[in-house]
Amino acid sequence: LKLQFLYFIGGCGEGCSKKKMSTSVDKRPREEGNDEAAKKIKTEELAELARRNAMQAKLMFLNNYGAGMQDDADIKKQGLSVKLRRGYASTSTGSKPLITEQVGAKKADLKMLKGGPDAEKPASCALPKPTGDGQLIVSGDKQKAEEIKKQQEREARRASKDLVVLPMSGKELRAMHDKSTPKPQWHAPWKIHKVLPGHLGWVRCVAVDHSNEWFATAGADRTLKIWDLASGVLKLTLTGHISTIRSMAISARSPYLFTCGEDGKVICWDLEYNKAVRNYHGHLNGVYSMTLHGKLDVLATGGRDASVRLWDIRSRAEIHCMTGHQGAVHTLTAPPDPMIISGSQDTQIRMWDIAEGRTVSTLTHHKKGVRALTYHPEEYTFASGARDNIKKWRSPRGEFLNNFSGHESIVNTLSVNRDNVTVSGGDDGYLHFWDWKTGHNFQKMKTIAQPGSLEAETAILCSAFDHSGSRLITGEADKSIKIWKEDETATEETHPLDWVPQKRKFF
Repeated sequence: LKLQFLYFIGGCGEGCSKKKMSTSVDKRPREEGNDEAAKKIKTEELAELARRNAMQAKLMFLNNYGAGMQDDADIKKQGLSVKLRRGYASTSTGSKPLITEQVGAKKADLKMLKGGPDAEKPASCALPKPTGDGQLIVSGDKQKAEEIKKQQEREARRASKDLVVLPMSGKELRAMHDKSTPKPQWHAPWKIHKVLPGHLGWVRCVAVDHSNEWFATAGADRTLKIWDLASGVLKLTLTGHISTIRSMAISARSPYLFTCGEDGKVICWDLEYNKAVRNYHGHLNGVYSMTLHGKLDVLATGGRDASVRLWDIRSRAEIHCMTGHQGAVHTLTAPPDPMIISGSQDTQIRMWDIAEGRTVSTLTHHKKGVRALTYHPEEYTFASGARDNIKKWRSPRGEFLNNFSGHESIVNTLSVNRDNVTVSGGDDGYLHFWDWKTGHNFQKMKTIAQPGSLEAETAILCSAFDHSGSRLITGEADKSIKIWKEDETATEETHPLDWVPQKRKFF
């Protein structure tokens, strides 16, 4: 194609010589009878011809080099007509674009210019009618055409003012802003109620019985203690572990209490006889977490071997050994669905189907190891705590909802009650109280280390609400158990809500 183009622009005189060359090129191979030589000669002559044509083309267009193409008015008009017909031919109602306002309707404009008694207003939203050849209908009279053009410009300016409309009014934008940042619920502040000494080591786990009459604690002193919830009196001490007890669970379907520890043991305690009745063997290392399913006789445990194991409580048989985590499993929780949720040191949260023993969903939003999980008692939502943030999720798909930001240390524990009060405790000794719906931090306080403990031993390691939601029990690194209660004298007037809506940008 390039050679043909250069051949075309070469000129008539040169064209005659080309014909002669081509004739000689065609005849010479026949005379010689050598195909290879003919091809070589033909290639050389064509290359010389192309070079000459290129030189002539360069000399011809040297003066206009770099100049753009001139716009043709007819071509531009036809293009505009085609665009209008394709883009707006099917439009019958609603505000039309500015280009349609500028073109207008010819008949209505002509009637208005005549000024007759039956003159109509210009149909600014009407579409121009293209002719058969694709051009717009224009008036033959130049004077009338100029008047129509001026009138169309005036109508276009008026229409442009109407076309520039905000998508929402100020009230609608404010309403949308308020809806996106809801006001948190008011909660009474919490204060310390009792301090219970008794343990000889860090208190690593706490659980409240479903009768709401007693609670149990355990920790680094390898003992399990039962306390009266109302009076705070120690009722019973049980021993059986040979290393730190890391987690416990109380069954609502049977008089059993389960504990696990760094010695790799999982023990079932019968509280009617106050002794260990079962052991569950299978973990290859320390067991750090456990939970009981609310509707099934299934116990789930997780530990340092990065596995989550399901046990039949009655037969002690291992139902599933679910693997997938790359680090120690620090926390477990059981939603009402046939599912177990686990948090690991590998920063992942996994949701397991306990019927099939496989991972349903893997949540990788955290950047640090997940050490705490809690499930809302009345909603299909749960929260996870790590060094980077506290995150709220929707079950069963694991959809992310929002962040609870404010901690500056490792989050060891999370708890939530039916009044939507969420509490989190960290290694720095701070307790944070949150509104579950909005993530608003309405209270923050630091615990006080007990006499005889180091100032650094203020870490809050575990927490649990009683079943009424009015008392909070925490286990701490100063070997004490603290009970917290809401301030009954507090009102919205004495302790107003300290909340400012967050500014959000709407694009």
